[in-house]
Amino acid sequence: MNLKSVTIAAAVVLPLVASAQAKRITSPDLQMTPVVENPVTSVKNQFRSGTCWCYSGISFLESEAIRLNNIKDTTAYPDFAEMFIVSHSYQERAAKYVRLDGKLNFGPGSEGDDVLDVVRDYGLVPQSAQPIVDYGQGDKILPNHSELDDLAEAYVKVIATKPNKTVSTAWQKGFQGIMDAYLGPCPESFEVDGKTYTPQEYRDSYKINPDDYVVLSSFTHHPFYTKFQIEVSDNWRWNSVYNVPMDEFFEVLYNAVKNGYTAIWGSDVSEAGFTRDGYAFLVDPKAKDKKVAGSDQEHWVGKAKEEAKEEKKNTEAPAEIEPTQELRQKWFDNQETTDDHGMHIFGIAKDQNGKEYFMVKNSWGDTGKFHGIWYASMNFFKGKTMDYIIHKDALPKDLKKKLGIK
Repeated sequence: MNLKSVTIAAAVVLPLVASAQAKRITSPDLQMTPVVENPVTSVKNQFRSGTCWCYSGISFLESEAIRLNNIKDTTAYPDFAEMFIVSHSYQERAAKYVRLDGKLNFGPGSEGDDVLDVVRDYGLVPQSAQPIVDYGQGDKILPNHSELDDLAEAYVKVIATKPNKTVSTAWQKGFQGIMDAYLGPCPESFEVDGKTYTPQEYRDSYKINPDDYVVLSSFTHHPFYTKFQIEVSDNWRWNSVYNVPMDEFFEVLYNAVKNGYTAIWGSDVSEAGFTRDGYAFLVDPKAKDKKVAGSDQEHWVGKAKEEAKEEKKNTEAPAEIEPTQELRQKWFDNQETTDDHGMHIFGIAKDQNGKEYFMVKNSWGDTGKFHGIWYASMNFFKGKTMDYIIHKDALPKDLKKKLGIK
């Protein structure tokens, strides 16, 4: 995912970098009741890293493994290693950056389908097989990639200038060494429950086929029912999405979730209605910017005022804008809708007033009123979704036919 005018990495992990962000609304006091709650693994914390795309993608694949293998025992839920994916993704982007003489967005941010590309080419590994790196800052189990991101970018920028007039045969080994030092060496084989796997064999043991997943979006600057390369800087692989009308775009996911599927969700979270307490509403975005820095959560939704008195909460959701296809396009074109953050949609809930929301697993740790879960209104989803990824079997037959998907 990407920030409005700078790479998410620069805004998230560098403490002295300020960024623009909407003033948040005061959260209402809503009581949420799940209508459909598909299985998900525990909430993780991306901490000071721009890797939401990977955390949401891995969470999604863990839910897919649970669904595809009908795993009922929660103690048997998989825990796939995020940094195995991040390492391979970084190395592939570095190679492309050098090939393009540095004319490519380079940083830790990416799109959710990057996870599928890495899994297709390299497989999956359990967290137990991927070494956890101690950065010497008391956050051994939390990723702090400030130094890594700066170092990786500086390294590839030097290589892209070709100081020896030609590109050396050693630079990729050097770059892999950086990844191994900061993310842990990626294992070529490992043992689980007494059986030895390669990453590809481990992926296949969970019946995960990356080619079974599709990316849907909804914009009018390309024809509907065709594919296009979504124009955001973190789409460095230049992958394509399927373009469908907004109402169909929404209905496909709504019905899919009701039928047991989950989705990787790419969305704009730099909105007044995306609160730190776990809500997302499509409210009037006009608000003065404020500057924040620090963790990924603090970057997008601000820091808690520890000494502030608890305000009396409203028991109704705020009034929302009714999104239209035209508004979606306007917001995308003028960059009011930006490619900010990847999350994992896994359910549908209702508040005490009967209003429906998508249940969203975030990657900011056990935070907010709902311990790392966000509730996104249907209007917010319709208006501010960049794209989502879902299993092709969740698509209606008529839509598959229109898109040419078998």
